[in-house]
Amino acid sequence: MPGELTSVVGLVPAAGRAKRIAPLPCSKEIFPVGFRRDAQGDVRPRVASHDLFAKFARAGASRAYVILREGKWDIPAYFVDGRIVGLDLAYVVIAESIGPPDTLDRAYPFVSQDTVVFGFPDILFGPDDVFEKLLAKLREANADVVLGLYRAQDTESMDMVKIDQDGRVQSIVLKPPTTELRHGWVCAVWSPVFTEFMHTFVRRARGRGDADKDAYRDIDSQGDLPFGAVMKSALEAGLRMWGLVFPDDSYSDIGVPDHLVEAIRLSSSAI
Repeated sequence: MPGELTSVVGLVPAAGRAKRIAPLPCSKEIFPVGFRRDAQGDVRPRVASHDLFAKFARAGASRAYVILREGKWDIPAYFVDGRIVGLDLAYVVIAESIGPPDTLDRAYPFVSQDTVVFGFPDILFGPDDVFEKLLAKLREANADVVLGLYRAQDTESMDMVKIDQDGRVQSIVLKPPTTELRHGWVCAVWSPVFTEFMHTFVRRARGRGDADKDAYRDIDSQGDLPFGAVMKSALEAGLRMWGLVFPDDSYSDIGVPDHLVEAIRLSSSAI
């Protein structure tokens, strides 16, 4: 029987330093990438993470946690309580992190019993109802994780995913230089089972001393613990993982200068 979902909560890592596109006048999560129209039809700036929060709200999340490092106070100053995106927002402030999984795990006490909707705040992607579709699959398959899969633009910057004809994930390959696989994961939803797995994984990693930035240098250029490493380990540990392909949509990582330019061009032309 399809599983029932617990309450839905958004989770967003915002502790990065945007080194690929530095210097910036603000945190990249609130860098303007174009314009939008508000409820009154007036034109307003559209920042990088705005659409992600809007997608969370559309999927039924009533709250989201943003995990940010000290000094990125412009993010809560901009979004404040989340009214601008239709969510209750809370902020978890951290001093350091060994990578995105560690960053996300700092919200563990607040989300351990919830169904999580997740996306990176500097990646733009469609469709607007992406998380609704992922959550439907999570429920239908009684899965632990469902990944949103997109045609990869550059396999060396993506975690590539192999699925069977039913969509069940068979393998995950981290940023391969060459591969016959065509789809990488961009966003995800998961149950408390994966939240607990990630919590244990991160705790063990920190216990091994993996805060040393050379620990993951062979699979991440900045030496961070990659999220894909946790996903891959979860799959190998037997967690139930599905992938849902969005063949008519694409993604844009605005942390890459050329992608940022294109995102601004496309957004501006839509007004």
